[in-house]
Amino acid sequence: MNAQQSSAFQPRVLGRTGLVVGPIGLSASYGVPTDAVERAFERGANYLYWGSLRRERFGKAIRHLAGQRDRMVLVLQSYMLSPRLITWNVERGLRRLNFGHADVLLLGHVTRDVPEPTLDAWRRLRDRGLVRFLAVSTHQRALVPALADNPDIGIIHLRYNAAHRGAEREIFPLLQPDARPGIVAYTATSWKRLLKSRRLPEAERVPTAGDCYRFALAPVGGCRRHRPGVGGARRPLARCRRARRDVRRGARVDAQGRRRGPSPVNCIA
Repeated sequence: MNAQQSSAFQPRVLGRTGLVVGPIGLSASYGVPTDAVERAFERGANYLYWGSLRRERFGKAIRHLAGQRDRMVLVLQSYMLSPRLITWNVERGLRRLNFGHADVLLLGHVTRDVPEPTLDAWRRLRDRGLVRFLAVSTHQRALVPALADNPDIGIIHLRYNAAHRGAEREIFPLLQPDARPGIVAYTATSWKRLLKSRRLPEAERVPTAGDCYRFALAPVGGCRRHRPGVGGARRPLARCRRARRDVRRGARVDAQGRRRGPSPVNCIA
């Protein structure tokens, strides 16, 4: 990573949680090697998501980094909303890592308001010191504003990419800038479908994964005119010619609105 890229890779506060994180996080589900996780962590990717597929190589890296626990934001996921199973899931994950607590409990694939018994289970885990913050993951954009108003929910994971737009209108402008939850965008490549040439017009260059991240996350860290949630969006990002041009050229727009060359971009804000 060169000096220009390092300056772009600055930590930020993850919404109302107060957690300080890098702009890119890592997930355990796709077989990232142990040494790659450790290198990424040293370069600022400290949001480590040990999700539903808890790969051992990823867990090994987390254990190796235990001496820097104060810098790490550890996320454990549960797709189970049963209070008993949530508690079991968290306790089992912490035992495997030999960690005393996780920073975030992520409830996966939420399709409605989180039931009160589930919230009670999370509060008990918090009171025991096993988890600090609650996050939810959802594909239901219309549900996000209500989830964001729930004071128990500190972080929201949402799907956002060039094939799944709409958050520019249905989510970002509705979040309160001074008290919003942290936002984590995932599947920027639409599970790699955006990287395949057959889905593009013949004259278009096939985007890289970096291009997809830049497109998906420009509303969070992009040009000031089109930053939803920070003064409102005047038009959807998908219609912003400058954003589309930057994706095609591989350029990046940083948080101050300056265009730069290819480099890591935000997935956390």
